[in-house]
Amino acid sequence: MFAGGVAEGLVDGLVLGEGLGAATAGADASARDDRTAEVTSRYRLAVFWGAGTIENVQGTRREVPSTSPPRPRNRTPAGDTERMKLSRPVSWFLLAFGVWSWVIWITFVKNLVKDGSGLAFDDAGDPTAYFWVHLLLAVVSFVLGTVVGGIGLRGVRALRQTS
Repeated sequence: MFAGGVAEGLVDGLVLGEGLGAATAGADASARDDRTAEVTSRYRLAVFWGAGTIENVQGTRREVPSTSPPRPRNRTPAGDTERMKLSRPVSWFLLAFGVWSWVIWITFVKNLVKDGSGLAFDDAGDPTAYFWVHLLLAVVSFVLGTVVGGIGLRGVRALRQTS
């Protein structure tokens, strides 16, 4: 028995040689398929090479493409160290997000501590993995919301000082 489960010998009136697809009765078809594949491959290569695609590719003949000069780092008179300026709507949005974070996550932790469903605390009153994962989620979100709100507050204060 050979790969593919075909044995050497006679199957459905065909004499098989070695391996799968080596039928002697279908030798003409196999040769015809090989010729067709060869012509098709040559035609595809001719279309590819004749389309002018190689001339458009940089560095095909071991050429190194010319490099453009590097851009200057300091594009503004003050340089890269100029302070970032937030617009008024962005500053207020960040501040509102920080306040929203305080309201939502403090309420969430209060509800988590008061949980009576048995998810946050087991029968003995000890915290479960659910409690610790959600407490970690709340603390991280609360801290990130506080940082974002602080950035918004600084933006609002800076806008009030300049106006």
